[in-house]
Amino acid sequence: MTQSGSPPASPLLELLLRQRIAIVAALSGLVAISWFYLFVMAADMSAMADMAMPMHTEPRSAIDFVLLLAMWCVMMIGMMLPSAAPMILTFATISRRRRARSQPYAPTALFAAGYLLAWGGFSVSATLAQWSLERVALLSPLNMATTSPLLGGLLFITAGLYQLTPLKQACLRLCRSPFDFVVNHWRDGAGGALRMGFAHGLYCLGCCWILMLLLFVGGVMNLTWVALLTAVVLVEKLFPSGRWFGLAGGMLLAAYGVILLVLG
Repeated sequence: MTQSGSPPASPLLELLLRQRIAIVAALSGLVAISWFYLFVMAADMSAMADMAMPMHTEPRSAIDFVLLLAMWCVMMIGMMLPSAAPMILTFATISRRRRARSQPYAPTALFAAGYLLAWGGFSVSATLAQWSLERVALLSPLNMATTSPLLGGLLFITAGLYQLTPLKQACLRLCRSPFDFVVNHWRDGAGGALRMGFAHGLYCLGCCWILMLLLFVGGVMNLTWVALLTAVVLVEKLFPSGRWFGLAGGMLLAAYGVILLVLG
């Protein structure tokens, strides 16, 4: 017999399993839709290039800016949600267990929304950066990649050196420890879930922001480059040797940046 007021163990475990399946399905659907959108956009841009259609060097209106921002937001969903899945699942499990014990809990959807809100803020900054780089002719509007070897080299060097900093390692450590983060940052209620998700998003942003800026080097709509950076983030956050992978990758990025500067 279980203690009075406590649900049987097996129904709770079944409920947790169903919840995890539903969350994985929802996250997978969001990621799939995001990548489909990116494929459609990349195909449209490729068709425009093949037909030699003119590409605008800056948004002509607020609508153009919003569309560019939407592209960045969708891209961040497709790139960052896969590596955030373990954190979201951990939050959901702890929240469900608290609910089963009649303790204050928080909705998982709001935690995920807070996480995406942080990356939405980054998307605004990235959109402004892209707009500015195009206006000063440092970014090709055709493939959305920098036309400056100097800028490309400096971005690679900065990204490589940042991988080695204590700030990067501290953020990565929190991203790699879902249970510790949720337990140590728990906040009750809907507002608490949103704040927790936003806080995790900020740590994730502190871990990966400079890697995302490398999109300006390889091409914002170069889906091979986008997929490669997504894989780097996944390995760094989820694999047992992810920390060492990030450190080694940082040295390689910095070295490649130096090569670009020398050859450029």
